[in-house]
Amino acid sequence: MTLQHYSPPPKPVSYMWRPELVRLPRLTWSRRLMRLFARSLMKLLAFLLLRIEVDGVENLPLKGPLIVVINHLGDADAAALLSILPQPPDALGKIELYELPILGKLMDWYGIIWLHRGQPDKRALRAALDGLAEGRIILIAPEGRYTLAGGLEEGRGGAAFLAFKAGIPILPIALTGTENRHVYSEMRRLKRASVTVRVGKPFTLMEQAGRLVAMRQGTRRIMEALADLLPLEYRGAYKA
Repeated sequence: MTLQHYSPPPKPVSYMWRPELVRLPRLTWSRRLMRLFARSLMKLLAFLLLRIEVDGVENLPLKGPLIVVINHLGDADAAALLSILPQPPDALGKIELYELPILGKLMDWYGIIWLHRGQPDKRALRAALDGLAEGRIILIAPEGRYTLAGGLEEGRGGAAFLAFKAGIPILPIALTGTENRHVYSEMRRLKRASVTVRVGKPFTLMEQAGRLVAMRQGTRRIMEALADLLPLEYRGAYKA
């Protein structure tokens, strides 16, 4: 599979700089309760608003360490994922979400690894590596944002970096039907949106000669693994 000619707008760059917020969240008893509540709430929302079909559930491991990579379509991604993952993951999220009223604080209580986009955020990568060392599940969207064209955009190198550095397997999970326009349109009609979640088989990245080559090849391998789980119209930059 080769990268096709595809020209979405430039990837976003974080407009705020809050390095003091970037850390691996400690799993205190209150945070564990918050994650249990968040997972229960997401499962309830998924039941009420979505009609989820899951394929490949047998590929879900019961625990970490594990890097989960996803395609990023819309707000409903979180509900769909938290309803099927065996334990609440540690997710990397853009730092701008911290400023959202109420939701930003709830996300921080849950324990998001805040990330500054548009540059290598060494603090966030270090936090993710520390989480993998503790046996956690780290969730990352390699595209770096909601897709703007419906299909896969070119991937960023963060997931490949973590996989090479930690030597941890990667689990690709592909979603379809979670686009905001689809989910909210069905909500207005008092219907549940049809969503498909396909779980691929875990894989590890092979070492390559040269760091830049390894990162480029590793990122392509990750994005192609997601593309292989998606219908053709969702593959975007990674159509065969």
